[in-house]
Amino acid sequence: MAETALLERTRTEQAPPPRRGLLKGLLRTARPKQWVKNVLVVAAPAAAGELFSRHALIQVGLVFVLFTACAASVYLVNDARDADADRAHPVKRHRPVAAGQVPVPVAYAVGFVLAAVAPTAAAFLCSPFTSALLTAYLGLQFAYCLSLKHVLVVDLAVVTTGFLMRAMIGGLALGIPLSRWFLITTGFGALFMVSAKRYSEAVQMAGKAGATRALLTEYTVGYLRFVWQLAAGVAVLGYCLWALEEGGVPHTSVLPWRQLSMVAFILAVLRYAVFADRGTAGEPEDVVLRDRALAVIGVAWVAMYALAVADW
Repeated sequence: MAETALLERTRTEQAPPPRRGLLKGLLRTARPKQWVKNVLVVAAPAAAGELFSRHALIQVGLVFVLFTACAASVYLVNDARDADADRAHPVKRHRPVAAGQVPVPVAYAVGFVLAAVAPTAAAFLCSPFTSALLTAYLGLQFAYCLSLKHVLVVDLAVVTTGFLMRAMIGGLALGIPLSRWFLITTGFGALFMVSAKRYSEAVQMAGKAGATRALLTEYTVGYLRFVWQLAAGVAVLGYCLWALEEGGVPHTSVLPWRQLSMVAFILAVLRYAVFADRGTAGEPEDVVLRDRALAVIGVAWVAMYALAVADW
């Protein structure tokens, strides 16, 4: 009895305070690992060569924080809504809301507070266009959580649009015009990665019960392969048309960095397609970080693209 009491006392002393546990659960629900996706907010300023001024860095930093808050609000509301279903899932049952670490009403409350605060802050700290885009992102993502994630093809379009909005918002915050080539390449590049991930999930779940996404039972592997191949082709075409566009001939550089960057871009797409074809293309950031060759190609492309923009 004494040993049991001592053991219970030790467990009680080691357990984190309720408030500390709640805050930790809220942070886990906000998916810190996914925040790297919001680095896309630098895409438009970097493409325009206007990233490194003091004003641009401040605005991009603010936009990154605000977009992260919006994404966190979506995760919180989504997990609160799916708490009952997640408890029956072998992996998702460990999520803080499903596990009871974060009460469902608290998840809803924090999610909606973030959803209200972020666009409001953007209107005062950035621009009305930035606030409007954040509001549109939230509306689209909440609609996705409620019903759109169950609609064939539309689910791919919504997730792709979320990536495209990340890439657009930095330009809107700084008043930078977004070129058609930027939108085409970014949009179809995002669709390539999203559909490649879905394809990989479908391949891995083939012949198994309990797909992690309900729609994977309705998509065919052949269709998803068609989508990522089509998207990769359009992204490459859009990028090449930008690189070969009139006015792209360098004036100060010895080498045509703008045209040479096509090689690195195409190699990166081809290398990523290897993982898509194998059915191992999961989260885009994981694919890039775990493959050294792809990371090196990516660094080479960034360097050549930077030189091309500087020479623009």
